[in-house]
Amino acid sequence: MKDSNRPADDATVQVDESTGTPTTSALFLAALGHLRAGRAGDAEACCREALALDSEHADALHLMGLLALQVEQYGQATDWIARAIQREPKPIYLTSLGTCLSRQDRGEEALQVFDKAVQLKPDDANLWRDLANALVALERTDEAVLSLQHALKLNPQHWETANQCAVLLHGLGRVEESLSYLDLCDALRPNDVATLQRQAACLSNLKRFEDALSLCHRSHTLAPHDAAICNNLGTVLRSLGRDEDALPWLDRALSLQPGFRDALHNRAAALAKIRKLSEAMAVYEQLRTDDPTDALAELGIAHLQLLTGNFGAGWAGREARWKMRRNYPQFAQPVWLGRQSLAGKTILVASDEGLGDTLQFVRYVPMLAERGARVVLVVQDPLYPLLSKLPGISQCLPMSATRLPPFDFHCPLMSLPLAFGTTLQTIPASIPYLPAPDDDRVQAWQRRLGTHDRLRVGLCWAGNPGQPDDHNRSIALRTFLQLFDADAVFISVQKETKPEDQAALREMTGMIDMTGHLTDFAETAALLSCLDLVISVETSVAHLAGALGRPTWTLLCYTPDHRWLLDRDDSPWYPSMRLFRQDSPGDWQGVFDRVRRALEKEIASLQADVAFIPE
Repeated sequence: MKDSNRPADDATVQVDESTGTPTTSALFLAALGHLRAGRAGDAEACCREALALDSEHADALHLMGLLALQVEQYGQATDWIARAIQREPKPIYLTSLGTCLSRQDRGEEALQVFDKAVQLKPDDANLWRDLANALVALERTDEAVLSLQHALKLNPQHWETANQCAVLLHGLGRVEESLSYLDLCDALRPNDVATLQRQAACLSNLKRFEDALSLCHRSHTLAPHDAAICNNLGTVLRSLGRDEDALPWLDRALSLQPGFRDALHNRAAALAKIRKLSEAMAVYEQLRTDDPTDALAELGIAHLQLLTGNFGAGWAGREARWKMRRNYPQFAQPVWLGRQSLAGKTILVASDEGLGDTLQFVRYVPMLAERGARVVLVVQDPLYPLLSKLPGISQCLPMSATRLPPFDFHCPLMSLPLAFGTTLQTIPASIPYLPAPDDDRVQAWQRRLGTHDRLRVGLCWAGNPGQPDDHNRSIALRTFLQLFDADAVFISVQKETKPEDQAALREMTGMIDMTGHLTDFAETAALLSCLDLVISVETSVAHLAGALGRPTWTLLCYTPDHRWLLDRDDSPWYPSMRLFRQDSPGDWQGVFDRVRRALEKEIASLQADVAFIPE
């Protein structure tokens, strides 16, 4: 029969020469050997013998705690380890106690224990990592990053620490910093596919799509049968506006992993962008059939329906957005979608998507008042000064307001077209529907702009970079240079300027830039009222100009957002707007050729009118 007191390496157990019995230390070492060999029962027996000889033997007490922890007897484990710490507060004991407390969801107590361990041995990188994990469990991520950064100072070669730091920083939105730690990971462990894919994700977030594409190709070389990498290649190519090139990679991902839903969603979106609309619809229908709870597929179908003018189905389908995460409050009051009478009732209408969406669909608010409703309008703070004077509202509040008045119903602003049963033929398109800018603001802009002896053209070339389709709709400022030799005055109405455009703006002496005065949309509206023409990509400035009834030329990618429909150069939403569309994906040059010709006609017409005026 095997002697349970024998160490795992079968070495002879030391005995007390005077008594012939094993010593406490020998019994502990034997227990440790049994534990390492996976013989927990023998380890416990040796520990108990050791504690019978010395009830305060710290290492044996600690080992008993580890044995209890191993079988998830957390209460006993805590008691054993606490006794060991009372005897001798070693950092390793504190780490074990912290782990035990963490497993019991006693996060604050665990943090105190890990912090004590760090104080006892501040040069131990592993202890700083343990402290970081405790902070993560308490959602104190910023502090966890600091602990991991300190751990890396102590041990700059620790890949796992650098990787964890990168992941946490990415989650905090500190993408540049995350990328620097991923670069360290790549240096410490070259050709790690997971690291390469995280690097590519960071580069994509930073809009460095070509660099991301290079890393995805490198990952594919290392793992050619990884469906996720093929899908990521398709995603990055789509971000570069290369939807046609993305499709073979998405098809490969689906051949490697049939039914891969992310790849199917990507494939449907790519097909839609190159106007293979029936094929895109078929993929979305397949996704919805396979998973009726797939809200993203429902939205994809709805947007295709709206794009092709099927408003009845499209507006209803867009309600699927509520199945996804949303920035809209939960109200106890019922939502109004057109069925209940509003006579004598108060309805709260709140912006639920972007600034341009608010400007486009706020046109419905006076129609609510016509039904006898008292309307409370809640909008994004930059729009509040402009929309607080909107006809038909009883009260307007910025989103930053902390208290709301009592109300009977609520309706998200983007649900109003559904509530009013809007079709192509019934779009409320009377313009302007926004309040006229204040005379004082308008006169201030007239003075800033100076003599009005040439066509004044406002330019807006980029939208919110965080918008998912921004790479398709925004245009580099330098592209507009080809318009600048026209006999017109060009005025920037672009509030936020990307770094790559800032240098171009400084070099463009033909552009008037006084956007520092654009403190809110009321100021922007006043500026637009002083211009003869606004040329803009599909962003909030285009909506504002159209809602004010200003002559507006909107520049559209090949397959734009659903509100612009297809194959028409006018907008049923904005009668004063003209649409200039790409003839093929990415073809902005064709758009600018047509804009230039149209601009020359406008200038010639203006000059003819001026020449006709008698002295």
